[in-house]
Amino acid sequence: MVRRSQKRKLQKVTGLCRPEVGLRVKRSCASCGPEPGGEEKKGRGNPISIQLFPPELVEHIISFLPVRDVVSLGQTCHYFHEVCDSEGVWKRICHRLSPRLREQGSGVQPWKRAAILNYTKGLYFQAFGGRRRCLSKSVAPVLAHGYRRFLPTKDHIFILDYMGTIFFLKNALVSSTLGQKRACCYVVLCHGAKDFASDPRGDTIYRKYLYVLATREQPGVVDTAHSQSCDCVEVYLQSSGQRVFKITFHRAMSFKQMVLVGLETQRTLLLLTEEGKIYSLVVNEAQLDQPHSYTGQLTLRKVSHDLPHLCVACMASNQGSTLYITDQGRVYFEVHTPGVYRDLFGTLEAFDPTYQQMPLPVSLPAKVLFCALGYNHLGLVDEFGRIFMQGSNRYGQLGTGDKMDRGEPTQVRYLQRPVALWCGLNHSLVLSQRSDFSKELLGCGCGARGRLPGWPRGSASFVKLHIKVPLYASSLCPTRECLYVLSGHDIEHHPAYRDLPASRVAGTPKPSLGAAAAQDPEGVAAQACEPYLGQIHSCPTLQECMETTKVIVGWMPLMATQEDFFWETLDMLQRAFGGVGQGPPTPDS
Repeated sequence: MVRRSQKRKLQKVTGLCRPEVGLRVKRSCASCGPEPGGEEKKGRGNPISIQLFPPELVEHIISFLPVRDVVSLGQTCHYFHEVCDSEGVWKRICHRLSPRLREQGSGVQPWKRAAILNYTKGLYFQAFGGRRRCLSKSVAPVLAHGYRRFLPTKDHIFILDYMGTIFFLKNALVSSTLGQKRACCYVVLCHGAKDFASDPRGDTIYRKYLYVLATREQPGVVDTAHSQSCDCVEVYLQSSGQRVFKITFHRAMSFKQMVLVGLETQRTLLLLTEEGKIYSLVVNEAQLDQPHSYTGQLTLRKVSHDLPHLCVACMASNQGSTLYITDQGRVYFEVHTPGVYRDLFGTLEAFDPTYQQMPLPVSLPAKVLFCALGYNHLGLVDEFGRIFMQGSNRYGQLGTGDKMDRGEPTQVRYLQRPVALWCGLNHSLVLSQRSDFSKELLGCGCGARGRLPGWPRGSASFVKLHIKVPLYASSLCPTRECLYVLSGHDIEHHPAYRDLPASRVAGTPKPSLGAAAAQDPEGVAAQACEPYLGQIHSCPTLQECMETTKVIVGWMPLMATQEDFFWETLDMLQRAFGGVGQGPPTPDS
């Protein structure tokens, strides 16, 4: 009835929907010219321009379209681009998608970003070993203003939105008959949060506490004229959401990120300030649930003390190491255990147990945008969208096509411009975007327990997993039992990759094999293979192909065992095909 009354009012005001009025609306835009085929047609009436309508009426009508249709309509002509990009349209769309934002006012502007955040938000999951290949969508908190981050724990899931509210999805892991998991309900855990973290190990069974970095009004000085706020760290039980610990910092110190390092009895909180400095605080989790006060000392981290000129932009951690990325895109490493150091760098020569906080620079040819840190391997993505992997490769988790460890960053040449990168215990995942803007999930490493759906035996190269990924997927986090994918698109924050300069792609003189092998052995081998393949294709017979291949194997920079293997294999093939005619090799051969 309400829609019918609105339609009657619209007919009364415009008079364009009555059958006795023979008017036809014509799109007329100065930038795109007249409408194609807009000549007068008998019996159709006189066309009118859409620009004759009041702008408020056009904006009101467009605001009822789906978000994807509004974006598509804005690409048709200059007039609709201006109308569909106006704040009035997106404000109405945003109020329709998230009624809670009516009360927030200017805190969510611009309205276009807010509307797209709420339109694309979603949390999807799939249990490992299940029969379904499509991700299931969990219960979405209606009050959430987009999804900024999420963290699965032992029993539940925590979501941080763009307004600083943390939502507690209670009983999120409830098994059903299909082997999937569904989120049952949610509550608001706290407001004013900046970041959160939990145990850095990949197994959620260790995530007993949730650490929240938040801003709180200082008690006793809350006043309309002299209100002061301070940053603090609050610790909640993940099982019940009860707060068990809180430490408040001086109001002059403002933090933007927090990560955890170490085990329960020596848990270290690393706090990143707005100025790019790192502070640390040691907490014993065994004493958090005891009813007495706890005193901790906040100290400046060695990376900020010894290198005061560095401005850290972000950081990542696991239980035995920490990685820092500066505002200039440089990477520094802290390794706290000898085993992880040996896996990452292949040697223990430079490891000093007395200086475990000593930052180690990681050399890369370009600026690093983001990273992923596993237990004994890592992944880096530079400004050109190239992926570099380093560390242990026992299960093929580096995606280099073999199982040889890498003590230095090694480029994965067949992958570029990822949306997200994740490194776990012994496998890695890459969220990639295809040319049609659809997403796909690639994985490598150990495939046990369904970690790589469709590849139970694993793979030493990145392969496409048998999962249908949501269109707006932005990040992922696998656990021991389930794969979670977060959906959301922020038009203001996304990896802005640059095109690789032409001097680094082609046109540069090729270095000699001996001089360049120490700097980039895989790059030299890739350049050398191109003329070698041309020589093999020019051979008229199969016998000449094998002889030429044996000579080329001797030229390539291979180890002695690999060289002997290829020569023996070629000799066996040559003896097996000794009776083949002297014609050109067939495709089957």
